[in-house]
Amino acid sequence: MFSKFSNKNYFMRKTLESLHLEGATQAGGLKKALGWASLLSLGIGAIIGAGIFVLTGTAAAKYAGPGIMISFLLSGLACTFVALCYAELASLIPVSGSTYTYTYVALGEIFAWFIGWNLVLEYAAGAATVAVGWAGYFNRVLQGFGFALPPQLTSGYFSYLSSHGANTNGFFNLPAAGIILVLTAILVRGTTESSRFNNIIVAIKTTVVLLVIFFGANYINQENWSPLIPENSGEFGVFGWSGVARGASVVFFAYIGFDAVSTAAQEAHTPQRDVPIGILGSLLICTVLYVAVAAVATGVVNYKELGVPDPIALVMDHTGKPWVSWVVKIGALAGLTTAILVLLFGQTRVFYSMAHDGLLPKVFAKLHDDYHTPATSQILIGVCVALAAGLLPIDILDEMVSIGTLAAFSVVCVAVVYLRRKFPNMHRPFRAPGLPWIPALGILFCFALMVALPWETWVRLLVWTVFGFAIYFFYGVHHAKRS
Repeated sequence: MFSKFSNKNYFMRKTLESLHLEGATQAGGLKKALGWASLLSLGIGAIIGAGIFVLTGTAAAKYAGPGIMISFLLSGLACTFVALCYAELASLIPVSGSTYTYTYVALGEIFAWFIGWNLVLEYAAGAATVAVGWAGYFNRVLQGFGFALPPQLTSGYFSYLSSHGANTNGFFNLPAAGIILVLTAILVRGTTESSRFNNIIVAIKTTVVLLVIFFGANYINQENWSPLIPENSGEFGVFGWSGVARGASVVFFAYIGFDAVSTAAQEAHTPQRDVPIGILGSLLICTVLYVAVAAVATGVVNYKELGVPDPIALVMDHTGKPWVSWVVKIGALAGLTTAILVLLFGQTRVFYSMAHDGLLPKVFAKLHDDYHTPATSQILIGVCVALAAGLLPIDILDEMVSIGTLAAFSVVCVAVVYLRRKFPNMHRPFRAPGLPWIPALGILFCFALMVALPWETWVRLLVWTVFGFAIYFFYGVHHAKRS
């Protein structure tokens, strides 16, 4: 049954003709509006967000202590192996679709569907997760001005207190849903407009992050770093080296976003050069910033105090300079905003490629006559993500995002090895070094981080996958373009 989904002649033709020429030469395709600087900014905008402003404190307080610095290095190292593979595939196959497209070319249709469906967890569920974090900072800013929204409008209906298992009396997280809808409207207007908006805010939040690092460094108490790795509590994942590993799995969410650069390959001026710069450059810059912020946070404040919704603002409060705390809160809102924007952007580009291949309805590939963006798809996705952000809790969402993304990243590494062996003579403007060791290390690190996640997350992934394949066999199999 699956043999017709693995016709290598079809996939080779798809690579050489459709992937290299479609979008690059066809009139009416996605608009080429992005250079390497915009792609670098796009990657930084996606990466710097909930991780650096929220998860740094959570992972330090619950799992790793000051060892959170090592956790960030481990996650960054895992992403580096994957990023090298991404850079090769993105330069080889410069179109929208990210991991989905790469898997389609390398492994076939049914595997591509599996990855495409998991990317919904990375982009759509990721946007909902970050929107909930954005709402938390937004509510604290409002409280600073003496204004507070009623609790029914700041917490989702399905949100639960982890310590009591009781409903928080929430009804709908209005700020979380609202920011999704605002950014959806911006994205509908066009890539150029949304890229400019992203570039401005990336500059603002990067400045704020640097302020935290250089200003906070003056208030570090090195005694807060001792012990660097607190003694394990007797439970796997709660401090000790297992806690550092669990912390790496948790803060992995903070690195999600560098691969979003590849979804914009079809809109890059020179994708063979610009996309690798955007992917590797944004990952390197953000890794350095993450470790530095983690060092400042755990150095200024004892790690046990960092388990709050706004840990970096708390750290700045300890400096005795309230104005810095306010700057950080505004910077956090900016950081989370651009992270949401890029995730929403990436989701529509994945659906665009899947619909073009017939695996999803044509509406997801329809471009607006004036804006040349997938406006209808963007609106549909925006509404669904807004509902998820307004109703669902953040804890389940972020774990699902991490495991779905790790699975997708593993397949990217497999695809690089496969294409090198199957089509060794294809022109590769960028080649990942150290084959097969770099992809093998990428797979190993991703799997290790997946194992460190709670078993309940694996069950949810299984349910999500079964639901996705039901859609594939009822619709995708009958509408896919195979010739």
